[in-house]
Amino acid sequence: MTMLNDPIGDLLTRMRNAQAARRGACSAPWSRIKTELCEVLKREGWIRDVSVSGEGIERAIDVTFIPGKRLTIKRISTPGRRVYASSKELKPVLRGFGMAVLTTSQGLLTDAEARAKKVGGEVLCTIS
Repeated sequence: MTMLNDPIGDLLTRMRNAQAARRGACSAPWSRIKTELCEVLKREGWIRDVSVSGEGIERAIDVTFIPGKRLTIKRISTPGRRVYASSKELKPVLRGFGMAVLTTSQGLLTDAEARAKKVGGEVLCTIS
């Protein structure tokens, strides 16, 4: 097992690569924040399903895609360059057809939820 500097970026890259290879699913090493990120994507209708398999250090996240739906995933905040935004600075992604995912004091939220709750945070990624 190798050490990763950006585990969230690794998950997003695995999802991007699996879709480019026309796979229906992908898996990545488990972490709580990656599971929450996938749950947000599932709740918003961007992916079909997310599940956790294995135990202990062998635990993995399995992501199932919606057939025919290609995701454009972009990592915004990286370990070398953190990007924060207040609720007033958050603009709709692709005029509302995409979404941004933020880490806030109230957990992982979409940009629309963060604007509604008037909270800001670190912008993890955008999906369109």
